[in-house]
Formats: sequence, structure tokens, C-alpha cells
Amino acid sequence: MRELMVNLGERSYPIRIGSGLLARAGEQLLQAGLSVKSPLLVVSDDAVAPLYLDGLLEQLRSSGFRAASCIVPAGEPSKSLARFEEIMTKALEHGLDRKSAIVALGGGVVGDLAGYAAASYMRGIRFVQMPTTILAHDSSVGGKVAVNHPMAKNIIGAFHQPSLVLYDLDTLKTLPRREVSSGLAEVVKHGLIRDATFVDWCIDNAERLLALDAEALGYALYKGCAVKADIVSSDETEQGVRAILNLGHTIGHALEAVAGYNELHHGEAISIGMIGSAMLGVQLGAPQEVYLRTREALGKAGLPVSLPEHFDTDRIMEAMMHDKKFGEGKMVFIVPTAIGEVEIRQDIRQQWVRDIVERLKREASWP
Repeated sequence: MRELMVNLGERSYPIRIGSGLLARAGEQLLQAGLSVKSPLLVVSDDAVAPLYLDGLLEQLRSSGFRAASCIVPAGEPSKSLARFEEIMTKALEHGLDRKSAIVALGGGVVGDLAGYAAASYMRGIRFVQMPTTILAHDSSVGGKVAVNHPMAKNIIGAFHQPSLVLYDLDTLKTLPRREVSSGLAEVVKHGLIRDATFVDWCIDNAERLLALDAEALGYALYKGCAVKADIVSSDETEQGVRAILNLGHTIGHALEAVAGYNELHHGEAISIGMIGSAMLGVQLGAPQEVYLRTREALGKAGLPVSLPEHFDTDRIMEAMMHDKKFGEGKMVFIVPTAIGEVEIRQDIRQQWVRDIVERLKREASWP
């Protein structure tokens, strides 16, 4: 088992990565200071629940916890106020109190939804992340929790740190290939913003990662979590450096909104967004290698590196206007200056971004 800490003073918490951790979940929750005197609510989705929920509930109950569950449909549409209200209702019916906790068993959607519920219920109760996807190695760390609005992604949310992140690698064995690739987008991202050597490692080990090789996957997730934990520890509420974690997300979130959060998986949208950011970086003076290596790393992970032509540029630009990173007529972009190095630019003209979106549609011929 690998372990690292997110250092936030009295709200610090461990991230534990390894095999067989769900089988010891009750013990882990007790170590994290959760009380068996207050009930728990486990939130999962209808893809993950049939695989792992019953075993987790049995394990928690054998450790003395009174645990109930709430199952939502799998997929991005569940990040909604309607599903949030369902969780609130379950929490009330089960008698959760101020010392209770909500446990998220699933991918990023479940983590965001359950986390926002925990942040809101009784003005905030404890929260445990048990991610079951590669993608969630990013979203489960750092305390950003949210639901979507039809006009914008993650626009209704909070900062609410978990008490524990328990990452059982055995749950990744059931992931479909497309979900594996989608998750690797955030793995590569962590290298692109902080660690050029890790980007090289991802390129060299792409086949092992896609094959879910346990050693390679454990190392990659540990490295990704370590980058994020370090950044979050220094800037919890994104007043400065934490914004670099949004590499690829300005374009990516707009693509998800235009696609109705269904056509493109999150990692696929972020992959295209990172290609766009690399294009922008080269346009602003970064070496050509930034684009070429970014494309190679994402392409080898089985991710898209261009934008389907049927996506409407006007709609994408309109979606970006609702982004939290837009203001005062200019766009805030995370722009690579080298592999492993990025900068926060607040002077990006809308026309530059429009041109990038058009270039993404003919990426094979760029530059």
C-alpha cells in the first residue's frame, strides 16, 4: 500500500492506494476518526453498486457502522440538483446527524455529487472518497465538489475536503477500455503541469497502463495524486497555483456542455482541451515539442487529439463564456511553456481561442 498526505493543518487527510482496501474499509474509517454511533450513507451508481456495494456495506456493518445506501444512475447527468435532492432525502430518512459521514463509492460523478451533498447536509458533515475509476484519482483529491447546471459544468459547488481517500486498485480491473483511456488523461495532465520525466514515463509505459498492469498503474496513480496533493496543500481554494490543475479544462468543459455531457467522456474532452492549450502555448512562444509530446502522450493513451467536425464553434465559445475562468472580456487559460511547466494567462483573446477550436477540427494538418 502506498500512502501520502494532503497537508491542510487540522483538516489534513491521507490518500491510501493499494489492493484489498475495501475489505478493510471499516477499520480505515475508524482510524480516520469516524464514529459508529452515527449512521453512514454510501452513495454509488448502478454500474459500480452491483460489483462492490454489498461487500462494502457488509464490511462496514461488521465494524459496527450503521450503513445505508443511495444508488444513482451512472453517468454525468447524475451530477444534478435532482440527484442531490435524492441524497438529501436518503440522509434524512436514515437519520444522519452532524457526526455522520457520506461515503462516495464510484467514479468522479459519484464523488462530486456525494461530496456536494456532504458539504451541504447540516452545513457540512464528513466525507470519504472511495474512487473506483482512474479518472477519479484527480477528482477524489482536493475537496472540489459540485453538480452541473444545463448551461455550465460544476457551477454549483463547494470546497469540502474528505476525511480519507481509499483507493482500492482491485476495483479498476472491471473498467471498460474507454474508461481506462479517459482516466489516463488526468494522469498525463499531472505530468504536463509538473513533471516532464513522468510524461516520458507515461509514453514509454502506455501499453502497460492500458492493460491495467498493477505495478504501473499503482505508480502512475501515486505520482498523479502526489502532484495534486502538493498543489492543493499550498492553495486549497484556487487563489493561485491550484489553477494550473485546470490545464485543458476551459475548452474541455465547454465541449462536455455542448455534447450534453454524454457524447464525450470527461477525459476525452480534457484531452482535446490539452491539445488546444498546447497549440495556444506554441502560438505564444513555447517550443514545438510542447505540442508534439502532448499529442504523443495522449494519443498513446488511446485518447482523441482532435475535435469532431460536427461540433459548432459558436456553441463552444458560448459555453466558455459561462466558465468560471472567464472574466472582463478576456479568457483565463493554463498555457504550457515547456513539458512539465505551465503558466496562468489572463490575457487570452477570444479570437485566439476561436481559431484554436477551428484548428482542432483539422488537427492532423496542424501546424
